[in-house]
Amino acid sequence: MLVAFSVAPSGTAPAGGESPDASVHAAVAAAVRIVRDSGLPNHTDSMFTTIEGEWDEVFDVVKRATEAVGAYGSRVSLVLKADIRPGYTGELTAKLDRLEQALGD
Repeated sequence: MLVAFSVAPSGTAPAGGESPDASVHAAVAAAVRIVRDSGLPNHTDSMFTTIEGEWDEVFDVVKRATEAVGAYGSRVSLVLKADIRPGYTGELTAKLDRLEQALGD
């Protein structure tokens, strides 16, 4: 499965967390670090991070990334989209390859 997600803090940081004026990119970097350290295939662009793997492992990473962002605010916003296609792997790049082929590039 592929899961694209975006996570961001809002509000003030909880006691012991990052300072209230911490930038959003620092929070996002904390989340992306967890994704990259997971070893799962992933891609980050300006809007989302996409992870490929099995249901439990992907959602474990999303949960841990969301929890990491929680240190930067009193609330966390999480947006995600999933493409659940049993029996397929390598779709993180294969979907783009098929698109480019359809475009004739």
